Amino acid sequence: MRTLLFLLRKEFLQIFRNKLILRMIFALPLIQLILLPYAATYEMKNITLSVVDHDHSEYSRKLINKFTTSGYFQLTDYSETYDQALDQVEKDVADLIIEIPQGFERDLIRESETKIVIAANAISGQTAGLAVAYSNLIIKDFNNDVRAEWLPQSRFNTIPVIEITGSNWFNSQMNYKKFIVPGVLALLVTLVGYLMSSLNIVKEKEVGTIEQLNVSPIKKYHFILSKLIPFWVLGLIVMSIGFVISFIVYGIYPEGSFWIGYLFAGVYLVALLGFGLLTSIYAETQQQAMFIAYFFMLVFILLGGLFSPTENMPDWARYLTYINPVSYLIEVMRMLVLKGSSFWALRYHFLIITGFAVVFNGLAIWNYKKTV
Repeated sequence: MRTLLFLLRKEFLQIFRNKLILRMIFALPLIQLILLPYAATYEMKNITLSVVDHDHSEYSRKLINKFTTSGYFQLTDYSETYDQALDQVEKDVADLIIEIPQGFERDLIRESETKIVIAANAISGQTAGLAVAYSNLIIKDFNNDVRAEWLPQSRFNTIPVIEITGSNWFNSQMNYKKFIVPGVLALLVTLVGYLMSSLNIVKEKEVGTIEQLNVSPIKKYHFILSKLIPFWVLGLIVMSIGFVISFIVYGIYPEGSFWIGYLFAGVYLVALLGFGLLTSIYAETQQQAMFIAYFFMLVFILLGGLFSPTENMPDWARYLTYINPVSYLIEVMRMLVLKGSSFWALRYHFLIITGFAVVFNGLAIWNYKKTV
């Protein structure tokens, strides 16, 4: 026990003497937590719009007004022809073209139907898809307004009407930040747990102290624990600071138990620290360890469901999420923050992440070669 305490003291001293590591552990993650939720959002505003109005009627003006007052579109061009509007798209002045044909109002009144042209710049598929989706909703709303204007206001209306009332569970205001902040918080814990631990043993190799530790009477499990515990503690501290920042900046407070969140994060950190130590054992230099760590971090983030739901991924990618420990932490954090899930609801997540912890740490202990 005294040997382990001595090694832990050495590790903490090394960490706090390195000012750059302290900034990486605390400052950079917190900056990401403050900035990323504002930048990473699927809700789009101010989509640039080019209008070609061949009708110049009252109804065409009402439709254009629907677009400009929706809060999603910004009218940047009013062209005489479709070719002129297309030229504005090619110059990146406009993202969407709305062409209203001649006779738009006449056909709408006489035949109760008409057509308009919607053309989107599809260089960015996400932008084009959202722009067209917003346009369809606005046109549908315009259509409902016209029908309400034309229907006779009779006291005894024989037309059956079904009123639909929607209710959003767990995120009633559809606030995207409540979806992304728990994921970013999981990412911060991962950065500290994996990146820092993956550089730990490699640094001992580069400095030359690993040979002295190998020939010393220190037990292998003492050495492994001394490498795990400091970053395990720092990871939980970063998580605590993240909860505080989430509440102060975004007003997000977990609906579920903090203790369940810390318990899962503690087991998760054990698993990820074991994977980081395994990376550090195989790497010969810190540069190699950083390349390996960044490779796995990109895979973990992109296949973890941070920015897009795993259900929308193709089958092969969705299968990979089952062996991605980050995906489980992101899902658990969202379930705790938004749904207030209980331990029983998260029992399978706990079992799976415990399996990761056993496998990764077992491999790290097995592959670490000690001469004594």
